[in-house]
Amino acid sequence: MNDKRIRKIVIVGGGTAGWMAAAPLAQKLRPGGQSGCEIVLIESPDIGTIGVGEATLPTIRYYNLALGLEGADFVKKTQATFKLGIEFRDWGHLGNRFFHGFGDFGPAIDNRPAYMHWLRLLRTQGGGALPPYEDWSTATVMARQNRFTPPQGEQPSAANAYSFAYHFDAGLYAAYLRDYAMQRGASRVEGTVVDVELRSTNGFVTSVKLADGRRIEGDLFIDCSGFRGLLIEGVMQAGYDDWSDLLPCNSALAVPSERVGPLTPYTRSTAKASGWQWRIPLQHRTGNGHVYCSGYTSDEDAQRVLLEGLDSKALAEPRQLRFTTGRRRKSWVKNVVALGLAAGFLEPLESTSIQLIMDGVGRLIQNFPDRDFHPTHAAEFNRKVLSQYESIRDFIVMHYKLTRRTDSAFWRYCAAMPIPERLQHQIELFRHTGRVAVLDPEGFLEPSLVSIMMGLGVTPERYDPMVDLIDEVALKTHFARLRAAIAQTVQSMPDHAQYIARHAQAEPAAVVAQAA
Repeated sequence: MNDKRIRKIVIVGGGTAGWMAAAPLAQKLRPGGQSGCEIVLIESPDIGTIGVGEATLPTIRYYNLALGLEGADFVKKTQATFKLGIEFRDWGHLGNRFFHGFGDFGPAIDNRPAYMHWLRLLRTQGGGALPPYEDWSTATVMARQNRFTPPQGEQPSAANAYSFAYHFDAGLYAAYLRDYAMQRGASRVEGTVVDVELRSTNGFVTSVKLADGRRIEGDLFIDCSGFRGLLIEGVMQAGYDDWSDLLPCNSALAVPSERVGPLTPYTRSTAKASGWQWRIPLQHRTGNGHVYCSGYTSDEDAQRVLLEGLDSKALAEPRQLRFTTGRRRKSWVKNVVALGLAAGFLEPLESTSIQLIMDGVGRLIQNFPDRDFHPTHAAEFNRKVLSQYESIRDFIVMHYKLTRRTDSAFWRYCAAMPIPERLQHQIELFRHTGRVAVLDPEGFLEPSLVSIMMGLGVTPERYDPMVDLIDEVALKTHFARLRAAIAQTVQSMPDHAQYIARHAQAEPAAVVAQAA
């Protein structure tokens, strides 16, 4: 039998996407070992990386765990902090404030979600007599008090009814994974790709040519070249679905600022007249940015809004980014697989950029081909990528569509814009019945959908009539005890900054810079 194993993988582009691909591939294939597969990453010194993806989802922990990365060391090396969720300000209306936490609103009662029983009490007691539903979210209560410790214990309790993710410096994370991958046999080539050679018989990429004349041959090419899509679009012409009618923001300005206390264990998203502003706390600085639509404001005004919204001194001039929201029609064509920004872009409102890279790498490993590249591998990969991008798109669109803001043309457009039928169904089902339709079991689940819709002011007209079977006095007692347990548990937790200082304090940024 002919040996058709992939012998060489060429990753075009470094940064977060490139090294997130290289690390698990190097771990599994062990270049130079029995697999006989070489992994080469080409990184250009002339092309900067897009560092907006500094906030993550809890699944990043499983990616790190699969690589055997130790939590405290990772936090130290990347100047990371912990993330319990996202605080939203001024989204539903000016003065609106709510939290999308990593966790639910208490354990299910008689196989019905806790929030549904809360809706029942809201009808019987009235809104003024009932504490807000967020009081039953451990992550939210922790965030309000800037507390953090990892979940404790194995038996379900307030001490483990939440999850967490990280904020980190994307450049330091890429460097951290670069060292990991290269220690396991991956190699790095510095250079700029200027030409691509194709096989005349089937159009597969055979090699890329660098500016200095070197040719890098390969079997499988992974495009991590960013928005350019050097291989997937420039060569394979995969096509691009433009979703600007649903997500009209097309520009961003990013700027770091000085660290300021308290060190919050959450991302903040504040809606502005023509977009929104992010705030991401790291150990050595604060990451900030303004995502906006250039059709509703000028770059100069967008920069003024960003700088006026900082809570500490800017450390650099704002950096301009341009993008078109959407995705490649195919992320895998022939022997080219696109990851990261080369595959598509969905604004970082819910911290999904790194999640999409991580899942793309995982799908590539699950559907890893041989040199025949049977088209079923690409077909299954592309099917799942399409489903995920559409699911995340709809979740982000929900944030805009449900606004009640009328103070700017941008928000009036968002409130009036047509949306996909499946998203309209999710909203109307919740609005009229209190029930949640989870259309992507691998995406954002019921607690997240409830957080966003309730937070933006969608209070269901009805609730599940089955919850009326529970004795109301017993239900009130249960909720009171649970709320008290959460409050007491959180009160005993350390401050977020104190926890980091004790367990995962990074070296001062100046020392890191000198070492680099």
